[in-house]
Amino acid sequence: MIYFLITGVLLILEISYFRIADHFNIIDKPNHRSSHTSITIRGGGIIFYIATFIYFFWSEFQYPYFFFGLTLMALISFLDDIFTLSNKLRITIHLVSVLLLLYQIELFSLTWFMLPIAVIVIIGVINAYNFMDGINGITTAYSFAVLFLLWLTNRETPYVDEQLLYCVAIGNLVFAFFNFRQKAKCFAGDVGSVSMAFILIFFLSLLILSSGNLIYLLFLATYGVDTVWTILRRLYKKENIFEAHRSHLYQYLANEAKINKLGVSFAYGAIQTLIGVAVIYMTKYTLITQVTFSIACLLLLSAAYLLIKHNLLKKYNL
Repeated sequence: MIYFLITGVLLILEISYFRIADHFNIIDKPNHRSSHTSITIRGGGIIFYIATFIYFFWSEFQYPYFFFGLTLMALISFLDDIFTLSNKLRITIHLVSVLLLLYQIELFSLTWFMLPIAVIVIIGVINAYNFMDGINGITTAYSFAVLFLLWLTNRETPYVDEQLLYCVAIGNLVFAFFNFRQKAKCFAGDVGSVSMAFILIFFLSLLILSSGNLIYLLFLATYGVDTVWTILRRLYKKENIFEAHRSHLYQYLANEAKINKLGVSFAYGAIQTLIGVAVIYMTKYTLITQVTFSIACLLLLSAAYLLIKHNLLKKYNL
């Protein structure tokens, strides 16, 4: 019953946010880089933070440093949804938030050169997750996939409070109700995609530390392949990789090829789910087998990505 109650509360709070956002004109207006054509409420993904907030008090303040880091990350991202903040300010807050996350999972014992690498990788993943939030339903579909995989592993060998997983999943479900539509009621905004990325990285970090197995990084393989190859292509074309764009594969599929956006979003989540289930299965084998599988998986995923994207670029003269 408690989860039904949380669902109801989050639903009411999300609808209340819509009224606030409408009053204060927190909206997303389409431009030449957008994949939508109508004005839509921005920042609906704040519900991810609110769901975690509910868990934090319900659990009597479990994972406090993680939660404080998430609070800073959500706050700066929400402000960035409303105003245009300086990159230096955003990066500074991201750095502080990630350091709080690392302190929560007790990674400050790492050798001095490993800590900066961990910070850079995590900030990179957070920004990649944010850049991938470009069409209706993709953030919620992909997040459901990763949360499902994290839940499966937690059922087998607990590494995080399952109640937190459920609260985040309920928040994602409420957001999906308004976003996983042909004409979305709201977009996640930076506050949504960044907050969800921060939460998933926290879960994934605990899982890797608990198991001592880096193969679980493949839980983010689909987003990772799209992001890395898109960045490489933009660098090759001498474009500013930090500027907004619509050159990810999912954007070409939805915008140029006119494939149903929800279908594209579902496909990203489904592909990641299949990869993740295979990853969980492969953890039973030796290290060399896991490494071989990981390389083969990334090569196969990259080959499929490059083939599809090459055909799209050629067909639409992009």
